[in-house]
Amino acid sequence: MASVAFDTLTFARTLRDKAQLSPEQAEGFAVAVSEAVQGDLATKSGLQTLDTGLRHEMQALRTDLTHDMQTLRTELKSELREPESRLETKLEHQRSETIKCTFGTIGFRTLIILGAVIALVRVVRP
Repeated sequence: MASVAFDTLTFARTLRDKAQLSPEQAEGFAVAVSEAVQGDLATKSGLQTLDTGLRHEMQALRTDLTHDMQTLRTELKSELREPESRLETKLEHQRSETIKCTFGTIGFRTLIILGAVIALVRVVRP
């Protein structure tokens, strides 16, 4: 903690003589200012220590945040894999059903056309 030299007597006399305060008021102001000045004052080395500490803390927070983001990214990817897999399975099933339906429709139409051709041949050839 830094200390500042402060002459309370001179300050009180100045307040009494130049500001025309009563001796009690001047002494009261002098004591109040002295106590305020003697409080914790920031020093250059104190600020540098604080700066270093804050920089270390910020770096630790940055590291923690990066780690947390990587963990979250990994968790999200794993959580999305299951629904993605289920969706791919459903799409594959749907694709297979569509192909079956398409070939079934083509086959049925082919049978109808063949039936019509055979019926025409029978009618045309007695």
